[in-house]
Amino acid sequence: MKGRLLVVGALNVDLVVTAPRLPTAGETVVGPELRRHGGGKGGNSAVAAVRSGADVRYVGAVGDDDLGISALAELRAEGIDLTDVVIKPGFATGAALIVVDSSGENQIAVAAGANGSVTPEDVSAAVARASAWAGCVLVSTEISASAVAAAVEAATSQGCPCVLNPAPVEPGLRELLDLSPIITPNSSELRDFYHLLGESGETDVEVMAAKVAAHSRAPVVVTMGGDGVLVCDPDGFSTRVPAGSARRVVDTTGAGDTFNGVFAASLAAGEPVISAARRGVAAATLSVESTGARTGMPRPSMIEAALAARG
Repeated sequence: MKGRLLVVGALNVDLVVTAPRLPTAGETVVGPELRRHGGGKGGNSAVAAVRSGADVRYVGAVGDDDLGISALAELRAEGIDLTDVVIKPGFATGAALIVVDSSGENQIAVAAGANGSVTPEDVSAAVARASAWAGCVLVSTEISASAVAAAVEAATSQGCPCVLNPAPVEPGLRELLDLSPIITPNSSELRDFYHLLGESGETDVEVMAAKVAAHSRAPVVVTMGGDGVLVCDPDGFSTRVPAGSARRVVDTTGAGDTFNGVFAASLAAGEPVISAARRGVAAATLSVESTGARTGMPRPSMIEAALAARG
């Protein structure tokens, strides 16, 4: 079954420098060239989802500038429905400044631009229009906290499965746990959620995930880079999904977005959480073999081949 996914989040233009190493505070490093790619957690996840075979609608905002025009053209070329994108006059389109080292690790600074102007009304109206269409709603937190809350509230009130990618974790997200979205933090974001619950002193990922899942009454899916993901259900039962081995790690930028897009698209198609996590991990592993957040995002045949190779 083909998934139908509504993605709510940020759309950026990524400006990427590859350097021998990541700079420390006050240090300048020099790379050979500047490359430009499409980015933003919302835009990246939407591309990953549509390339994995899903029908995708994207909800977000860009400025009325050249970067915004080109960013939307890239999504449109992928076949993503942009009906619910708002063009904000007087705003700059979001941008990310990224440095990637020789091992593929990165540092990222983001200018929110028009992403910060997405309103709760924009989001609520888009989710309502998609209520009879979407099999899942994926929300990321690079837009305003009020817009994130509106998206999660609208999705859950309509009984639509909701995946919340909490990057970054904001204080207001604690209240959203009561709506039982499936959250997909990385290890540090999981720790931030754990602290939001008033807990401290714990370092074990499984213990923290179990605590958060028990509070939210929904699965918690922790992304752990090369170690794959940990899926913890509300009863505290945990399953580890290993990442497998990439042929070579070129750039980890966008790997988490790839996981989230394919994971949510798989849920939208009716896959169980563990099966969806396996597909997301396989796609994310393939994505790090190319430069840029979106370049290596795989097609369905590549994902299926990777899953078959792992048995």
